[in-house]
Amino acid sequence: MKKLSLFLLLFSQILFAKTSLERVEPAFWWVGMQNPELQLMVYGEDASALDVTVDYPGIVLERTVQVENSNYLFLYLKLDKTVKPGRFNLNFSQKGKIKHTFEYELRKREMNSRMREGFNTSDVMYLITPDRFVNGNPDNDNVEGTRENQNRAFHGGRHGGDIQGISNSLDYIKDMGFTTVWLNPVLENDMESYSYHGYSTTDFYKVDPHYGDNEEYRAMVEKANSMGIKVIMDMIVNHIGSLHWWMNDLPTADWINNNAEYLQTSHNHETNLDPYASQYDKAHFSDGWFVESMPDLNQRNKLLATYLIQNSIWWIEYAHLSGIRMDTWPYPDKYFMNDWITAVMNEYPNFNVVGEVWKNEPAMVAYWQKGQTNVDGFKCDLPSMMDFPMQEAIVQGMKNDGRKTYHTLSMDFLYPDPDNLVVFLDNHDMSRVFTQLDEDFDAYKRAVAYLTILRGIPQVYYGTEVLMSNPDTWEHGIIRSDFPGGWQGDSINVFTGEGLSEQQKEAQEFVKHLMNWRQHKEVIHQGKTMQFAPLYDEKVYTMARYSDEDLVLLIMNNSDKDAPVNWERYKELTDGISSMTDVITGKLVDISGDSMVLSAKGFLLLEK
Repeated sequence: MKKLSLFLLLFSQILFAKTSLERVEPAFWWVGMQNPELQLMVYGEDASALDVTVDYPGIVLERTVQVENSNYLFLYLKLDKTVKPGRFNLNFSQKGKIKHTFEYELRKREMNSRMREGFNTSDVMYLITPDRFVNGNPDNDNVEGTRENQNRAFHGGRHGGDIQGISNSLDYIKDMGFTTVWLNPVLENDMESYSYHGYSTTDFYKVDPHYGDNEEYRAMVEKANSMGIKVIMDMIVNHIGSLHWWMNDLPTADWINNNAEYLQTSHNHETNLDPYASQYDKAHFSDGWFVESMPDLNQRNKLLATYLIQNSIWWIEYAHLSGIRMDTWPYPDKYFMNDWITAVMNEYPNFNVVGEVWKNEPAMVAYWQKGQTNVDGFKCDLPSMMDFPMQEAIVQGMKNDGRKTYHTLSMDFLYPDPDNLVVFLDNHDMSRVFTQLDEDFDAYKRAVAYLTILRGIPQVYYGTEVLMSNPDTWEHGIIRSDFPGGWQGDSINVFTGEGLSEQQKEAQEFVKHLMNWRQHKEVIHQGKTMQFAPLYDEKVYTMARYSDEDLVLLIMNNSDKDAPVNWERYKELTDGISSMTDVITGKLVDISGDSMVLSAKGFLLLEK
């Protein structure tokens, strides 16, 4: 009898082990969301063999979904509008006997979280690659159990920057006049190499331990918000890292595109817009992988689509985000991407999301913006776009005669909302702008001045304010070099000025002055734009921002020779104004005469 009892005990332990639950995602949710349906992904050995019951007022388990992999079970809960915050049990049973109990939590939403305001034209973004900014906590440089640890000597390795370093630097960011922080991805990237950049997610619900943890990230955002600084999260729904936990045990055969076999994407963005595109070309673009280490997700799988949408909403609500930058916007299934943005904006109507479409033709970018009427009938609700065409145009215009800049801005008729474009001089994927401008400091200053008053929402990459560069190389690890002063013992320190050249100090003060000035210029945030083309025999290009009450005038000489400025040309804006103030020097400039001479490679930034 004792032997039989022992056998039954061992059998029950084995049965329990076979149905152990490893994950329930998301692990908690909130009451009062617009969408009453909540999908839970349950993962554990033979999870699909379990029956599930819920007993909590206002919650109904509508259905469970089994998939071909028996280790997954998907639950769909309907949350009534009257449901209260609280904890309840998800009971998992087999043959009428409860095997597991998972305590689930419905949290109370923060006051007015639904109406959280996103980034807008009054903001200036500061883009940071977390691993390369500031090492605030050396204790997380090497984390036991992770595949790659610190190797600062390797350009493509982890260097140790973290969330604590960003939190410690918020005073500097605010002092420089930046109102919004955009961080390259912070979620877990437990890859064997090149894991520092963050674009190979291995866990959608976990901050990378080399940066900190979820609560530390949330605390950093809260601190930033308390200082008037918004935070944007960089997200990726197109692909994951090849060492994502899914890859060892895929839920379905179609979870990863191309039957989970590597197929290089064609990178032909045009297939999304081309009225003559073949299905072969469309699939080769959207279903292809970036690289072998980034499996391409199939968002046409409804279970995966819901998982990705909920994950984005979870992070907005949990971390109190003010925006999302969505990586590689055109690469996933475009109809899913519209479902994604519609779901996000339905929950947060005042929110803002910017999509990355790296093409230099305005028409290729404008196709995706909210309000666009496309000939193929496709409509997207994406509010903001990265203005790659203007980035190229600014650099080319400052190096030449300004005509490229003028021409590209004239293409704004293609955009439903050009004011909601994110404009920038460089970012984490391209050469530093000082390098692009051949280290011409005068061209750099003109470019920064132009960015400051340009329609849209400016973004500055960390270190651009001190002329960080990458001469003679396109290597990403060098483009994303360590921020000087972010590591103990650095001989150059941006925060204190120690070791900076006089030119770097001048650049830093120049950026600081303009970004702080911009904060208080309503005419730049909400005003109209007018531009004056370079004439055939000169290289003077002018842009103005104006309203009934105010006027800002930027006159740039992109030539290496002095050039005349004819004040009569601007009379439609300056009629009745005899002088304006130089924003850089604070001196009055007489504009009542016929003309003045603008020095070679110089500029005038004037305000009424």
